[in-house]
Amino acid sequence: MRIYTDSGSDLPKDFFEKEDVHLFPLRVLIKGNEYDDIIGISTDQVYAAIAEGDLPKTSQVSLEIFLTAFEELAKSGEEGIYIAFSSGLSGTCQTAIMAKNQLLESYPNLKLAIIDTKCASFGQGLVAREAVKLRKFGIGFDEAVQTLTNMASSMEHLFTVGDLNHLAKGGRVSKSSAIVGGLLNIKPILNMEDGKLVPLEKTRGFKKAIKRMIELMKERGGDFTNKTVGLSHSNDEELLYEVKAVIEEQLKPKAIEYTTIGAVIGAHVGRGTIGIYFTNDNK
Repeated sequence: MRIYTDSGSDLPKDFFEKEDVHLFPLRVLIKGNEYDDIIGISTDQVYAAIAEGDLPKTSQVSLEIFLTAFEELAKSGEEGIYIAFSSGLSGTCQTAIMAKNQLLESYPNLKLAIIDTKCASFGQGLVAREAVKLRKFGIGFDEAVQTLTNMASSMEHLFTVGDLNHLAKGGRVSKSSAIVGGLLNIKPILNMEDGKLVPLEKTRGFKKAIKRMIELMKERGGDFTNKTVGLSHSNDEELLYEVKAVIEEQLKPKAIEYTTIGAVIGAHVGRGTIGIYFTNDNK
């Protein structure tokens, strides 16, 4: 069984070769130059550009790239699962579906599941990592698709954003709100709703933001002793370890895994952002 995901998953570059997962890189535009995300540009380069005042732009995976990869799958006779970046944030998933539908005309036996995770960053990444585990355990195609679809639908995302000015540059908050918020040390909390990144609450200061996020984790996730929590950060490891310590102390999860927020989400949220990912008990 072949596994595919895209760079919206924020998985590290070495993961794809080590775990035999096919990467579809989105495109990143910085200072007039275009790069393949993860392959052609590092997260350090992305955040260095943001620090210099640039606002990176990203674009979806092309139809041709999907057609090439999926036709190879069709010719191989293998099964495939694509863990896709949320359709609410990118047209990438819909383009993949278009490619699959085109190929079904010539390859009616193509067995490919495209899972619109409605997830982003390491929320999507955790689903892709689970796909690898299922393959290693020899789980069949249909059961794997159902398990991964259920996992994606129960994935919670909580973000606190460090730089309101970056959100203002991207048009996600007004400039006046960014100025006032900066003066008052406002730290907004965002989450995913139907695959879109939306504001949830506002807090005063980072510590209060993290305290509130922990409360939301308890409300939505219940008992964490048998759960893995994902963490991601946008170029601020010190902040990451601070949050990790609080989660370990208060929730005692089975494991905490972490990664760096890549160009796709980093272009939206900027530096100083922390993301927390976990499955809820409500779906």
